[in-house]
Amino acid sequence: MPDDVVYFVHISDTHFGPTPGYTLYDHSPFTCARRLVEVINNLPTRPHFVIHTGDVVSDPDPRSYQLAAETLANLQAPIYYVNGNHDSVAGIRRYLPMGPKNDLDDHNLLSYAYEVRGYRFLVLDAKGPDEIDPQGRLPDSQLELLATEAQPDGPPLVVFMHFPTLKLNSIWMDTNMLIQNGEALHRLLFPARSRIRAVFYGHVHQPMQTVRDGILYVSGASAFSQFDAWPKATVVHPDIDHDPGYGFVHLLPGQTIVHQHTFPRPEHS
Repeated sequence: MPDDVVYFVHISDTHFGPTPGYTLYDHSPFTCARRLVEVINNLPTRPHFVIHTGDVVSDPDPRSYQLAAETLANLQAPIYYVNGNHDSVAGIRRYLPMGPKNDLDDHNLLSYAYEVRGYRFLVLDAKGPDEIDPQGRLPDSQLELLATEAQPDGPPLVVFMHFPTLKLNSIWMDTNMLIQNGEALHRLLFPARSRIRAVFYGHVHQPMQTVRDGILYVSGASAFSQFDAWPKATVVHPDIDHDPGYGFVHLLPGQTIVHQHTFPRPEHS
């Protein structure tokens, strides 16, 4: 077991558009992301890295990725990205530099691993074909990779992906937002339960935590706009009462702590 502590910031669903003036749900993704960079850079504890769990952009337009790259390049920590359903692997690879990592699949998928202070971090790509969007699906190659990684012995393991694995007790979320083979993913994690610190994801624009069979699943708030997720909700609504947010994660020997934070929404500028 590592003796060191690792801190990282979990951000998600920035949804950059092609220009700073682009709006979505009557909010400005650009001004929120710019403020979030300032917030992260001024945290009292500096993170070892930042993980973005997908939907960097609203559409995989080169201008959107360029704006994201220019904005997020101001972070004072290495950043890593997950492929979201609004993203493209080609766009992320071309425009968004990352910290040191080892690619684990071909260039059609954004799947890789990296290690920090004795902890192993695994990124999976569950973006499915267009016809199932906004659901996801892990291809067989990713399931095989996970089976190889999720062995009983090894360093503490953290998994990152874009889509939720397990049902969230919300009609709209469970109908539209899950990966279709989430139960298979969950079963593959069983052998490594003693090693797994958490599975982090985005997509749902809402911070949530689920524990099942001793495995912790944690979603991240959107960096600009939240969705509601009430049990009987059959349509999605932007949650205008909640500010943009991020997570600050502590990995300690034998313990995971997740702090969910918000920051005031900046005015459009």
